Amino acid sequence: MPKYLIAFNDEWVPPHTAEQLRQKSEASRAVLEEMTAAGVFLYADGGIDASSAVFSVVSRNGEPVFTDGPFVESKEHLGGFTVVDVADDDAARYWAGKLAVALDWPQEVHRFPSDMDEVVEHFAEDGA
Repeated sequence: MPKYLIAFNDEWVPPHTAEQLRQKSEASRAVLEEMTAAGVFLYADGGIDASSAVFSVVSRNGEPVFTDGPFVESKEHLGGFTVVDVADDDAARYWAGKLAVALDWPQEVHRFPSDMDEVVEHFAEDGA
C-alpha cells in the first residue's frame, strides 16, 4: 500500500491559547487513535516551526557543511505531520479530512513514491 504524508504549514495555523491547543491536541489524538485502530497509522508529530530547526547541511566539494538554524529564511515552515499507509488516494483524503476537521486548519497530502523508479523519473532532467 502507498504511504502518504499529511502535513500542515505552521503559517496556516492562527494564534491559539494554551487551552485551545490542548483541545486541538485531544481532537487530533482521537483521530490518530482511530487511524491506529484501522491499521493505517505509521507516525505523527507536531509543534515544529522555524524555531525548532537545529541546523541545516549542504554538500560543498563533497563535504557536509553545517549551519545553525533553518537553511532558508522563509515564512513557511512545517508545523506537523502524520504518515499513513493506506490503499489509495481516496483513503488518504478520508484521513486528511478527519485531521482538517479535528484541528480546524488546512492539511496537505503527499504520496510517497512506491519505488525507486518513480523517484528517478521525478528527479531526472527531461525524463532522461
